[in-house]
Amino acid sequence: MSFRVGIDIGGTFTDLVAIDASGRVTIAKIASTPADYTAGIMAGLARLSARAGGEKEVAEVLHASTIASNALLEGKGAKTALITTAGFRDVLEIRDLRMPRLYDLAWRKPPPLVPRRLRLEVVERIRPDGSVARPLDETSLAAAIARLAAERVESVAIAFLHSYANPVHERAVAAAVRAALPGISISESAEILPEIKEYPRTSTAAINAFIQPLVADYLGRLAEKLRGGGIAAPLRLLQSNGGLATPAFAERFPAHLVESGPAAGVVGAAALARRLAEPRLISFDMGGTTAKAGLVEGGRTLGAEAMEVGGGVLAGARLLTGAGYLLKLPSIDLAEVGAGGGSICRLDAAGAPKVGPESAGAEPGPVCYGLGGTEPTITDCNLVLGYLDPAGLAGGTLKLDRAAAAAALARAIAAPLGLSLEEAAHGMLRIATAGMMRAVRAITVERGRDPRDFSLLAFGGNGPLFAAWLAAELGIARVLVPPHPGIFSAFGLLVADTEYHFARSLRTRMDNQTTTASFAALASAAAGLRDEGAARLAAEGFPPARQAFRSSALARYAGQSSEIAVPLPPDAAPACDFRERFASEHLATYGFRAPAGEPVEITGLALVARGLPEHPRLPERIIAETPPQAAQSRPCWFPGLGWMETPVLPRGALGPAPLPGPLIVAEYDATVLVPPGASAAADDFGMIRITLGS
Repeated sequence: MSFRVGIDIGGTFTDLVAIDASGRVTIAKIASTPADYTAGIMAGLARLSARAGGEKEVAEVLHASTIASNALLEGKGAKTALITTAGFRDVLEIRDLRMPRLYDLAWRKPPPLVPRRLRLEVVERIRPDGSVARPLDETSLAAAIARLAAERVESVAIAFLHSYANPVHERAVAAAVRAALPGISISESAEILPEIKEYPRTSTAAINAFIQPLVADYLGRLAEKLRGGGIAAPLRLLQSNGGLATPAFAERFPAHLVESGPAAGVVGAAALARRLAEPRLISFDMGGTTAKAGLVEGGRTLGAEAMEVGGGVLAGARLLTGAGYLLKLPSIDLAEVGAGGGSICRLDAAGAPKVGPESAGAEPGPVCYGLGGTEPTITDCNLVLGYLDPAGLAGGTLKLDRAAAAAALARAIAAPLGLSLEEAAHGMLRIATAGMMRAVRAITVERGRDPRDFSLLAFGGNGPLFAAWLAAELGIARVLVPPHPGIFSAFGLLVADTEYHFARSLRTRMDNQTTTASFAALASAAAGLRDEGAARLAAEGFPPARQAFRSSALARYAGQSSEIAVPLPPDAAPACDFRERFASEHLATYGFRAPAGEPVEITGLALVARGLPEHPRLPERIIAETPPQAAQSRPCWFPGLGWMETPVLPRGALGPAPLPGPLIVAEYDATVLVPPGASAAADDFGMIRITLGS
């Protein structure tokens, strides 16, 4: 029998999960290896094989990687140059003039990924209609190429004015650079993002170029090690949009991988929502470094057309853009805060307690790991309060030192604030919870949703520990904890589909006189985009019967500066239907629709092309690993109640009858806390359902 393997690398742990056709799950969780993530992957695969009995063949390897996002956050990408139209070298510097902190004179925007001396100008000009206003000047091109060679540039982005309308000059420059400098990485903006608007396209191309050599090297080393380990199964990478892609695509367009790790958990949440008929879910993923929240409605994730990465952009600043690097590629809409198990607890310069965003990470980790950490973390606080088992995490493979955690917390927090050890630990957990609330509100309240209308799906190594506290603060009545919550993001990889996103700029206007002709142009362009998507899926082995498409147009009222996506029906609906669809979408988004005769402008098209699997990726039932474990108890501290002897149960001890809290459900990969006033039960699918009191 064969199994499929999902691999998710986090800031602290690398999670691996394997599932076979019967639904039987095998998991492994090991410390991440930042110096060489492939080493951790191979060690995890060896442990996974041993836990599975070493008798199953790997049929597919699915991977969510943090290497792209880490390179951007740490500024450790390739030495990158930009070749652009003469007069436009400072587009990356000027950006879009958005300032996240209007009145903070000390704030400085992060430096461009490409320094000014490597932003090279070439004389050429394409008009908005695609015609050539000024031919490509060979002399200026030769000078730019000579500069690339002299500077020993590793990667180059090419972004010319209006290349979305006609990429002929970008292609010519790419060919010339490739001929003169074999082996250099090249990113053409019209190939990555063939859309209008100069800064988003240039920024996206620069990001792609900055991380391209690093990602290509990583994927090459991983493929080589997999082959060396006797694994010949195909490798697929998760994109930020939640779809799988081949390594060849990922090497060419690594910008699609920037948020692949966080996306995996939301993909899994959407699959569970469809299986369990849950109409509205908030996915809450808390790991060792960050906490992330996403939204699932009607079994589908919410998407975003662009994101900002780097520059400290977190949930609290989602509406205050301008602090990071703009990446205009489709992604799952996520909000993130720097609050994880490894987040450091400290007092700021004014003596106020703070949690994160700094993290102890995998090395040295929290104080209780005994690996050299000296500053108390959220994990240390949970251990001090009795919520974590001192015998160790990950099935006892990582022992915890409660005395060391208590000493660090007393020295750094409790003594300076004049608090008891328990009050200090619980206070830091409340501060962390407040930060997580910001993430949930960012994807609910800021999107016009009431979190009380949703259930909270909690996963990650620390999500089930905080879920009940978080839900109570937000007024959410029910928490769901899936089987193996600590590796649920890796599980999300196993239910993802192959998916590619395509986009094109299309400038047309619909008014009372031009509606029919404009819609005909729209339909023709949409058909061409669909043919492109079908060709890519066919090249990867998906016949027409296993192809699915979803098209949309970007439209706005004439004179507006921002567009909204309007879904297009699969059939050739009348033009008047599109104008009505746009008006309805505008009303739902902004609470307003213009009179019927108001002109509508279309600025672009988008297509999602999905390759459907031969068999359902989510089995009828998950058969989780349940190692023998007797019910126990240990003292836990709760606010207002003090220390209470708290039952510690295996997941298998829960049934359909609710058990009142306080209680703890201990698992190999996570700990579920059910506080006083809540109750927990389990359903046939293996979900723990926590119900909170009024």
